[in-house]
Amino acid sequence: MKDIIKSSSTRIKTGIALLIAILIIGFIDSFFIMWLLFGGLLVISINESQKLYDMKVDSIYFYVGIIWFIAYFYPYAEDLVFVAAIVFASILAYSKNLDKKIFLPLMYPTASFLFLLTLYYEYGVMSLLWLLVIVAGADVGAYFVGKSIGKTKFCETSPNKTVEGVLGGLVVATILGIIFAIDNISLLGAIIISLVVALASVFGDLFESYLKREAGVKDSGDILPGHGGILDRTDGYLFGGVMMLVILRAVL
Repeated sequence: MKDIIKSSSTRIKTGIALLIAILIIGFIDSFFIMWLLFGGLLVISINESQKLYDMKVDSIYFYVGIIWFIAYFYPYAEDLVFVAAIVFASILAYSKNLDKKIFLPLMYPTASFLFLLTLYYEYGVMSLLWLLVIVAGADVGAYFVGKSIGKTKFCETSPNKTVEGVLGGLVVATILGIIFAIDNISLLGAIIISLVVALASVFGDLFESYLKREAGVKDSGDILPGHGGILDRTDGYLFGGVMMLVILRAVL
């Protein structure tokens, strides 16, 4: 265990710094600041995603900027991505002069960040803390359990993932999810949501691994020492946040 921690010291230090920054922002609990934070992360993520999608469409920043600006005033931010998709499809059908790859960063990561913003708007900062704990628990649990006893390969997309690690991460995430569940959620509801969100985060990480393999790169970026890019760090949240919002709307 000591060897694992020592070999991951940079990753751990960066993770601690990120956690402190997130807790400070969460303590301030301002929609405007959260909107700015997610917007900044989205811009960086769009830049990273273009590398993964092998595209260079500078106009995507303009379109996403408009969407994000409207999202500050419109309470159902995730709806906007579908409006944008209809607009892009209409332009493509009319002019036949639009790069079809522009739909890719619109769906991932833009749509997911809109879901995260709506999650905060509807259920408050504690829902984001709950999401943070679940996804981090799944990630950390899978990492240490996988490094310690992992033997069975999970899938071809990510050779370093093991079945034992994934199961260990799901258990850790579910336990932490029960502890940090938001108010008005029953024990059974907390278990189900924590498990589903944790599982979604696993496949969010897997999807990111798939994109990187297709692009032939190790990381989506290098802005976070020991972690890579923003997408490398947020992939689980981008899938998990969508599932959390959908389930919470169904049960509350």
